[in-house]
Amino acid sequence: MNFPGRHRNLTFMRTFLVAILLTLAAPFSAHAQSADLVLCDRVAADPGDPDKPADVRGVTEIAASDVATAIKFCKQAAPSSRRAMFALGRAYAANRQTADAMAAWRKAADKGSSAAMVELGVAYGTGTGVAKDEAQARKLFEKAAQAGNPRGISNLAALGSTGGAPADPAQARALLGKAAETNAEAQYQLGLMLSEGAGGAKDDVAARALFEKAAAQNHPGALERMGAFAQDGRGGPKDKDAAKAYYERAAALGDDDAKKALERLRCPYAIKDKQGKLVTTLCF
Repeated sequence: MNFPGRHRNLTFMRTFLVAILLTLAAPFSAHAQSADLVLCDRVAADPGDPDKPADVRGVTEIAASDVATAIKFCKQAAPSSRRAMFALGRAYAANRQTADAMAAWRKAADKGSSAAMVELGVAYGTGTGVAKDEAQARKLFEKAAQAGNPRGISNLAALGSTGGAPADPAQARALLGKAAETNAEAQYQLGLMLSEGAGGAKDDVAARALFEKAAAQNHPGALERMGAFAQDGRGGPKDKDAAKAYYERAAALGDDDAKKALERLRCPYAIKDKQGKLVTTLCF
């Protein structure tokens, strides 16, 4: 039996279902195209890279066992992703391929990666892999700071007056304050300035609050600082159990300071000789 409009309704339903399938297929297609970037992010993304998506965890240090994988997949993703190009530089640096790391960071910086600008600035500021040039380091930090990169801002302030106009820690605080509304790295960097009294009054309570925000986003440095603040009772309650938990989370993310702090908690008593040299430690 034929019903009026049935054929027209079936045609509409077929068109509607095809549209849905195409819509659903798009993310899978995009995912397939970005598989190299996904794998690159997994083993080599920098937790402090402003280009990093919020759902990418990142690693403080690329594990030795992951270096070859990082180089392979980041190199494949790099032509279409400045984040991957920056991560490729990290992988080369972890593999002690300094010249290749510098080349990758230059390419990433040319594409606008502020994280790459910071790494290049550090290289010029320390003379690692290039002739030391603090003026060039300043230019790179300034460019990264203008892009809102928290490390660019704090490194520019730390550079001092060498190679140009004096850096202004107070201005760095203000710039970090804006970025810290949403960025974990900025929260961490601003927390450091507040805890050290750089660019203004020292404020352990405010510093702890910032570290706590960044720690909630699994920022390794902030987790380590929260451990130290909880252990010493700085800016809030003293809590040894919480301190240990923070240190453990930071250590799992590769933070060396947190690993050392855990060892000190495990072996808190130092035995020294008459000259004050460490002989051994007592562990529990």
